Amino acid sequence: MSKLTATATCTAHGAIMEQTGQVVPQPLLAQRVAWLAGLAQDLTARLIASRWNAADLDTLARGVGLDGRGLPAKGWMAVRRLGWGTIPVSGVHVCDRVVRCAQEQAARTLRLALHRRRLVAAILATWPQNPRARTGAEWQLLRAALPDGVTVAEIRNRTRQIRAYLDEHGALPADLTDLEQPPTVAAQIVLAAADRQLVTLERTGDHSGRLRVRLPLVAAPASGREWAWHVLDVALPPTVPPEATLCTPTLRVKKGRVRVDLPFQTLIGFVPAAGHVIGTGFDWGLNTLLTGVTGRLTDGGRVISDGRPLAYDATGISAKLHRLRAEREHLATKHRHQESLLSGMGIADPRFPELMRVYESTGVEHERLCARIRRLNRALAWSAARWAVDQAAAAGATVIYLEDLATLEARGRRGRANTRLSGQVRGQIVEAIRHLAAKHTVAVVTVPARGTSKYCPRCGDGTSLLKHCPAPDRLGERGWAWAYCPACGLSCDRDWAAAERILARGLLGQHATRTHRATGTRTIGKVVEGNVARTRRTRKPTRSARRARRTRTDLHPRPEARDRSKNRPTPKRPPRTAVHPVSNLSDDAKTSSRVPDRRTVPAPFPPGNGQRPAGQAPQATHPPAGRTGLVRDSQHRTGFHRVAATPVLALGEYGDGPSRPRPPDLPETLR
Repeated sequence: MSKLTATATCTAHGAIMEQTGQVVPQPLLAQRVAWLAGLAQDLTARLIASRWNAADLDTLARGVGLDGRGLPAKGWMAVRRLGWGTIPVSGVHVCDRVVRCAQEQAARTLRLALHRRRLVAAILATWPQNPRARTGAEWQLLRAALPDGVTVAEIRNRTRQIRAYLDEHGALPADLTDLEQPPTVAAQIVLAAADRQLVTLERTGDHSGRLRVRLPLVAAPASGREWAWHVLDVALPPTVPPEATLCTPTLRVKKGRVRVDLPFQTLIGFVPAAGHVIGTGFDWGLNTLLTGVTGRLTDGGRVISDGRPLAYDATGISAKLHRLRAEREHLATKHRHQESLLSGMGIADPRFPELMRVYESTGVEHERLCARIRRLNRALAWSAARWAVDQAAAAGATVIYLEDLATLEARGRRGRANTRLSGQVRGQIVEAIRHLAAKHTVAVVTVPARGTSKYCPRCGDGTSLLKHCPAPDRLGERGWAWAYCPACGLSCDRDWAAAERILARGLLGQHATRTHRATGTRTIGKVVEGNVARTRRTRKPTRSARRARRTRTDLHPRPEARDRSKNRPTPKRPPRTAVHPVSNLSDDAKTSSRVPDRRTVPAPFPPGNGQRPAGQAPQATHPPAGRTGLVRDSQHRTGFHRVAATPVLALGEYGDGPSRPRPPDLPETLR
């Protein structure tokens, strides 16, 4: 068994002073927490600014204290072992536990800076002739100098940052401290570094907890008498199970409310790195956000798929995000233009107050739009991850294979909305899949991404090139959505073929799985090629087929030919009857029980009590060509009304391997 750590954000709506029993309302509690967070923020900023130089960062990177011992994992202990624990405080009484919290936050910030420093040092050491287009040899040198797990997006962003510095100063930066200013610190108090002298936490019920913390009674306390114990009753969200272990939280103030970021740990089962028989592979598609396939590894070393593609199409959400991003760029440009106008205008100018008001309003609108985009990206990422894990759990898979983002960059047709969307949320989807898969005891392994959409999965030799075309009936044209193999005749969706190759690389190369010691992520660095065979699952005969077999009759008899001779007059059409003014139906009209393909807007209310949920009502939709099985239904846990996803179905028997029973840890919606 191992532990899975997650964080739930709670809200404290009030507190009680332990000594006097006085009730502290929410505004006053937020003010006192803000005072404590401000003190910690000031101490942290001073410590970071005093150590933001190359010599101190080298000392921290060596990992050895002044006494020759290694630095501990706890940040505040590492800072004190290095001799950096002295922070000048004048006129304010701050206990040692608050200083501990400030040192912990400063150590975490400086250790994150060490990672960025290693990236910048590797890029500067292998600076290319043309930073906008590295050659193959330059990429090879850069990859050898970089640490493991660095994505292409990080390399691109740091290269752009260094190039901007070069254009401004005419020379390359010597270190990260020349490239960046000291990092800004958030106004929060990390209570994980404190002990019972500052904070205590206990669980009072399955969905409630009690937090005791010492808070200042004034903005600048001069003595210990101006600190008091406060008792905060916190309601736990449903995501925190009753058996979870609560950890010391972090306090912050947001929009006048006290936010309690509460970490908790739950026990999960251990999944081995190898020995998997059933797995699910997902491709970061161009046609859809996620395209997957489920397969089985037979005793003979073959990979057999059930022949059913899994697709998560977020085209509607992608279009909305693209529109919001365009609006965000427009507001940013407008905000910069107003700033330039204000810089050239004096305070005495009569136009200054009005322009300043518009400038501040534009900034607030830009921040709200950025927050909206972040919320939508996060919701979409968790929705796609939950759908992917549900598909793997329903199929009885013990492993999920994904493309390695360190060797993958968003490519494809220029202007494609899904490509832009996937570049924003891929990292969030991977982290969400790892978190949710751990709860279902399913491993998540990344495989090399190069060549997954280039070669044929049926041939499996890694040399049969696929021909990409717009559609199956336009094989002679150049395109990107459809894949056709001239060698074996395979014709299927491009992303479907890529998902099969990802699955084959994972199941056939699982003996080469490596687990990162620090993060626990699993990666397959070796490419093992193999073909994927498709086998349809056996279906039980219907009632009509059983009856036809029993009576020895034709299941689908040919209808008798119509007599087309003109032996009677053509009947007249019935006269038009009156139409009901409310229902728009005639008195003699027959109603149909068939659900219409398209529903008029707004959708009618249900016949029973209750209000129709927001968005488009669930309806039956015919899948387009090449997208079999896509449905638009909120019951499939997509979380969005404009997302089309393959329904989650349990996996039956298929292939030549032994059948497995239905897993007992299915989601509640599948039981």
